[in-house]
Amino acid sequence: MLRGLANISYWADDLEAAKRWYTELLGVEPYFHRNGPDGRLGYTEFRVGDHQDEIGLIDAAWRPHGPELGGVIAYWHVDDVQAAYERLLALGAKEHQGIMERGEGFVTASVVDPFGNIIGVMYNPHYVEVVGYQNRR
Repeated sequence: MLRGLANISYWADDLEAAKRWYTELLGVEPYFHRNGPDGRLGYTEFRVGDHQDEIGLIDAAWRPHGPELGGVIAYWHVDDVQAAYERLLALGAKEHQGIMERGEGFVTASVVDPFGNIIGVMYNPHYVEVVGYQNRR
């Protein structure tokens, strides 16, 4: 049923500031923009990584509400968790959960971006194996 990461959506009260921050973090400009009903930027999207995964930034005014809704941490594979974690902190993110070994070869960390969203980074040997397999085909 689940075939892979399609989109990660992050909410921001100041979408223009979030766009600048993520452009700095990712090193690429967003490729897609859509204005909201008021004419201001309402949504912008980046494509990143080996599979061009999508990160969407959405105006927080459209955030779904309700106590029954839970949260999620999307972990992005990185080659060096320590370096990625330090870069996120240097860009103004706050620690959510420090670097943790999760089993042989699996390492994670997570931060809260300046807009209140959790970003997880992970070294995942299965990801490396899948990418290596795909590159051999």
